[in-house]
Amino acid sequence: MSANSNIDRELGWDEEIQKDSSSLTLLPEGDYDFTVIGMERARHQGSDKLPPCNKAVLTLAITSPTGESAQLTHNLFLHTKTEGLLCEFFKGIGQRKHGESFKMNWGKVVGSRGRCKVIQKTYKDKGEERVVNNVRKIYEPEGTGPPWPANPSPSNAGFTPGAF
Repeated sequence: MSANSNIDRELGWDEEIQKDSSSLTLLPEGDYDFTVIGMERARHQGSDKLPPCNKAVLTLAITSPTGESAQLTHNLFLHTKTEGLLCEFFKGIGQRKHGESFKMNWGKVVGSRGRCKVIQKTYKDKGEERVVNNVRKIYEPEGTGPPWPANPSPSNAGFTPGAF
């Protein structure tokens, strides 16, 4: 086996193989740290909710507090309808600041780290019900939010009626 045996990659025709199965690790719903370990440029063919557009297919590596490792696929659609989700992702990996105009830098995505909310999603495939993990939200890193206080409290401090 080569030194790169733990990295997802294309196999050559004459390579040795040994991994018996690739069972899916289903993580409990919750908040997890992630690392982007792969990105592929692809095309969304269109659906009822979103017309055809480019998409980034990200592979996120997640390790649970109990040590379980999982890889999740997360799609980012390059469309104005999903611009908020794109902004959320780039804020989450520290490339974009809250409220700033930003040119997406896809070359720096692989290797980026962030934190996300993982949920379990049930779907049917060929009549069989399946459950997979899905990324529901990507969190903004702490200390990088909007410039106003998170819980503003009304205050009359410094207010003098009739003084301008």
